[in-house]
Amino acid sequence: MRLHLKIWRQPDTHSEGKFSDFYLESVSEDASFLEMLDILNEQLVHQGEDPIAFDSDCREGICGTCSLTINGIPHGPERATTVCQLHMRKFKDGDIITVEPWRAKPFPIIKDLCVDRCAFDKIIQSGGYITARTGSCQEANNILVPKTTSDWAMDGAACIGCGACVAACKNASAMLFVAAKTSHLNSLPQGKPEKDNRTLKMVQTMDALGFGNCSNYGECEAVCPKEITLDFIAQLNRDYAAASFKKFISPPSS
Repeated sequence: MRLHLKIWRQPDTHSEGKFSDFYLESVSEDASFLEMLDILNEQLVHQGEDPIAFDSDCREGICGTCSLTINGIPHGPERATTVCQLHMRKFKDGDIITVEPWRAKPFPIIKDLCVDRCAFDKIIQSGGYITARTGSCQEANNILVPKTTSDWAMDGAACIGCGACVAACKNASAMLFVAAKTSHLNSLPQGKPEKDNRTLKMVQTMDALGFGNCSNYGECEAVCPKEITLDFIAQLNRDYAAASFKKFISPPSS
């Protein structure tokens, strides 16, 4: 395959960036998108140029670090797929492919295609934990959890924190991420003691970090590599309303 790549280059957070043109010949259609970028970087290094900075880790679709917007779509044209699992056979010979980083104020660009997603870590630190005793594994039947509840929790836990939902949202909202992280803990017995405080804290932290409001357009659901649905946002809204009401009617502590 012959490819014309238009890739965002930016030396650091405070410098201006721009798209640069690159050309590749004889790219295998069986190569992954990241392998294609590896080939390009080998070519750049051989030419004595600065390679393109991009994030990757597991390359198995489970770590969420391969945060690229490809032709305007976070993670590229194939649904329910991360960039590392996107293969070049999804493109055509001679295609022009535009590659850029996530575009969101809470995700500042570090260099080229790398963005700082520490904002997600701060949201998790504010409430994504439980205080239930940990240690030796309990007998599975000691705490009975209905299958529908466990399935719901597992669907939320599938979120890999990649940030595609933020990149796709015109408001740069992190509601789908926060909804997945709160719902999978709030729905299980071990997470119930912190449910209200967790919900309030994580939403407040999300707002404080500069993420936008949710408009329920569904772009986040459309690009989520784990196909997390808007139902989780609805659950978060219900949990947040209940927690806010309880806090309002609760008498002040002496």
